[in-house]
Amino acid sequence: MKYFVQFSYVGKDYHGWQNQPNAITVQQVLEGAFTTLLRGPIALVGAGRTDTGVHAKQMFAHFETDEIEGLENLVYRLNSFLPDDIAIQQIFKVTPKAHARFDALERTYEYLIVQEKNPFYSDSAHYVKHSLDVDNMNKAAFLLLEYNDFECFSKSKTDVYTYKCVIKEAAWIKEEAVLVFTITADRFLRNMVRSIVGTLLDVGTGKSTVDDVKAIIIGKNRAGAGTSVPAKGLYLIRVTYPKTIFEKHG
Repeated sequence: MKYFVQFSYVGKDYHGWQNQPNAITVQQVLEGAFTTLLRGPIALVGAGRTDTGVHAKQMFAHFETDEIEGLENLVYRLNSFLPDDIAIQQIFKVTPKAHARFDALERTYEYLIVQEKNPFYSDSAHYVKHSLDVDNMNKAAFLLLEYNDFECFSKSKTDVYTYKCVIKEAAWIKEEAVLVFTITADRFLRNMVRSIVGTLLDVGTGKSTVDDVKAIIIGKNRAGAGTSVPAKGLYLIRVTYPKTIFEKHG
């Protein structure tokens, strides 16, 4: 049987999602818990990779095993077994060909910025003391929807087959003490969101202009884009799938 698991985690103490030699990852911890409680080796295939220190409010992975009786009880047992910074929301059956990564239609990230010292966000948002022109930052963000080649925002020396991504949403909103950047696309390149945020912050501080951002995108040169912002402010908040891959459950 094939199952999807929906979970969330605080990425502070992990070297990202994907298994790595000599480093603790979210995948490693989750696979260890599943393997222990299901009494057999379980391999999880994630919806994507998050880098070291990045958080996820909604993440999915799939795995295959014999039919599981009592999925809600398994969720409870797994959550009791897992550390406090990883939580499972649900496990459910999917169709045999369903794939957590390849079937994802789009992903949404948020990046959080605070502009005053705030102990509640010291490990979960990026502090920027300079005043920011949010209107110009939104004008520059809106430009992203007009293009589909984002090589300029990709980590250098990344082995990818294409730099093309379809961005459907990119906007800044002030929510009380936090400035939130939300971006949705069909796929993301490595380090892409953090590079975009760094570039938009340059517009916000007056270091560059909206036209400069257009030139950066057209130029396809990572050196022209802004400095990547810290991972601690980045959250994967939503992964969307076609309803056809889900079997009836509940």
